[in-house]
Amino acid sequence: MASAQSSFIIVGAGVFGVSTAYHLIKKYPNASITIVDRDDYDADKRVAASWDWNKVMRADYQDPLYCELALEAQDIFTSDPLWKPFFHQTGLYWMCGRDYAQNCMDNFEKLGRKTGITVWTVEEARALFGGLFQASDCTSVEQVLVNETSGWIAAGDCLRAVTRRILELGVKYVSEEVATLQLDHDGNCIGVKTATGRQLRGSHVVLCTGAFTPKLLELSAAAEGVDDLRAGSRILAGGVTTGLVRLDDDAYSRFADMPVGFQGYTSKKEPFIGSLPPTKDRELKWWGQKIFRNTNEVLPGRFISMPPAEVDYAQWRVSETLKEDVAQVSRAFYGNEAATWELEKHRICWDAFTTSSDFIISPHSSSKGLYLATCGSFHGYKFFPVIGKYVVQMLHGSLSEQLAERWAWDRERPEPAVNWPRMEMRDLMDPVRISR
Repeated sequence: MASAQSSFIIVGAGVFGVSTAYHLIKKYPNASITIVDRDDYDADKRVAASWDWNKVMRADYQDPLYCELALEAQDIFTSDPLWKPFFHQTGLYWMCGRDYAQNCMDNFEKLGRKTGITVWTVEEARALFGGLFQASDCTSVEQVLVNETSGWIAAGDCLRAVTRRILELGVKYVSEEVATLQLDHDGNCIGVKTATGRQLRGSHVVLCTGAFTPKLLELSAAAEGVDDLRAGSRILAGGVTTGLVRLDDDAYSRFADMPVGFQGYTSKKEPFIGSLPPTKDRELKWWGQKIFRNTNEVLPGRFISMPPAEVDYAQWRVSETLKEDVAQVSRAFYGNEAATWELEKHRICWDAFTTSSDFIISPHSSSKGLYLATCGSFHGYKFFPVIGKYVVQMLHGSLSEQLAERWAWDRERPEPAVNWPRMEMRDLMDPVRISR
């Protein structure tokens, strides 16, 4: 159990790691807390899924648990001076199925949050927001959910600001890649070893390592001779492609005040797609519909999905197939106008998935002193202000029974959710040309 005398090694400086450090240092101001990450927190480019131009802030979940947690986070984004500057409350326009819209409405009503949330027919909704979504392909859409309280977060800027704050409060930051965990003779986790051979010790080691988690546990299991360290089928690393277009003056004047646009959980039962409002640089963003894994041999005879081996996960090396995936999404939202836009800044974003899209916030059952707080499943960023509070509760042994069961390392897992990496990255790469 964590206490003021504990020492904490947090591996990973994305939202799970930084939020955990933030809530730990507030609870235990004199504790030894160290974050270890392969990238500097203020680097221009990072591999963390949390590092991005923008991320969605919405509580529009049909799952009551995540709806309530997201509302808790949103309340902080709208009120706390540390978080508030990064939240843009532009609203949300969600093209969805009838059941999804109704389930969201029911959740908001039960939680006493009914203001600014409406449901429209497809034809009625086309006229909203100046007709921006007039040309959207709504073939499988039954209703449109509009939530004026949702919006987006300047993700990278927010992550840097909160990281600066925890450093001011006394958290230490080490910019090195973690190679393996370190266990004592009894199998207890006592620290980590970096790629340079540096050893960092702590009474509590918390893995907030996203898509890197399965690989780190495989390497550690082999190094320490403890097979049960492995993630197995619990976690799958998956990727999706994003792309941006820089709007000209005319387009920006129409799109500047647009809401976040979603299409998903329709009768088609495919991964949902989205469009985020322009950034301060007038860049409009989409993500593609193809969510993929990257299965490779991590050790002789051991195959897992993991990000590419390059130091930057080869995140900027995007195939024409994946670029076209993003382009198709832009046309699905904005029709012929999108066909004239030249998309740029394509990036592959990696995250850790569970079949249920639940997080894993739990002790590791095979090594005392080892904990996990990860598996954002591409919906974790919005919980940035609060997720660390629940990680601290887990470390303290006071996490509610409901959350402990949902976020457990060992639990029964359902069949994969709609947003699951079903494709292989190799099948989406450009063909290799062979000269003769």
